[in-house]
Amino acid sequence: MKQQALTDTAAATDTAAAADTSLPARVALRELDDGQRVKGVYAVRERELRRKRNGEPWLRLMLGDASGAAEAVSWEDAEARYALAAPGTPVHAVGVFEVSERWGSKIKLAELREAAPEEYRSEDLATGSEVSFERLESDLRELLETIQDPQLRELLERFFGEGSPLWARFRDAPAAKIYHQAYRHGLLEHTLSVAQAVSAAAAFFPGIDRDVAVSSALLHDVGKTEAYNDDPLAIDLTDAGRLQAEIPLGYYLVRRQIEEIPGFDPSLVQALLHIILSHHGSLEHGSPVVPATREAVLVHMIDNLGGRLGSFDRLERELPAGESWSSFDRALSGLAYFGQRAA
Repeated sequence: MKQQALTDTAAATDTAAAADTSLPARVALRELDDGQRVKGVYAVRERELRRKRNGEPWLRLMLGDASGAAEAVSWEDAEARYALAAPGTPVHAVGVFEVSERWGSKIKLAELREAAPEEYRSEDLATGSEVSFERLESDLRELLETIQDPQLRELLERFFGEGSPLWARFRDAPAAKIYHQAYRHGLLEHTLSVAQAVSAAAAFFPGIDRDVAVSSALLHDVGKTEAYNDDPLAIDLTDAGRLQAEIPLGYYLVRRQIEEIPGFDPSLVQALLHIILSHHGSLEHGSPVVPATREAVLVHMIDNLGGRLGSFDRLERELPAGESWSSFDRALSGLAYFGQRAA
């Protein structure tokens, strides 16, 4: 059903564009077939200028739209095309989509130029969640109501209260640049799924403080609100994200809010901040400490699971029509198989 939903979404977007006479018809990236001619506007997600063995430059781009993403290469005018294809820029691309056993699937570009404003709609180029924002927010508010500790409720209200400036940023932020939920509302989607799973799992393991575990799950990635930009066409790290990283940013965001609540229980402070600092699970993955409490282990394991499963969603979006295996993926350390496609 999920695959059908993706196809229907891409088809609906394409149909809408074709029906609007002010917009040229284009093929959604998700629907490209081997040998198909490509002509239309797509968003530049990444760009890289590389060199051939003889020193001549060639251009590698990652182009995207609401249906997914596709790699594109240009052997001609590489430097000039690199200059106009800044990440986040809508470009009009002409070329051929080819699938090779050795090189994978790529668009071989024949022409590339910056797109005119009347040639595209931003919503057709930005990847989005399959779950509506209204549903995500409703589920979040329902989960927040289950927290019993009054100090934790006050802290969470500072981040997720409807009038909070922190909530205004959190609700729109992405969860990652590439690997999972890399789109508007992605951080909310990821955070909610982790917190819901932590809430459910807490009932099955003795010794878990559910309020601490769920509250920490809701706050564990809050640093991403400062670590990533707000450009849905080209998500990237901010200067703060590169210089400080998401975990320290989140730690100080939460600590500053705690310090404004008089008499906040020191044992709660320690429990919450430990989980935020340790949720990546190991030093080599960016956590300054490793999980040392039941709640910290639970949040780390569920967060890791959510990220890995989110990678499957991303790979399925990018998989060419008719394919059942993805290419090698760093997040999974292997290939992903989608058997329903073969069926």
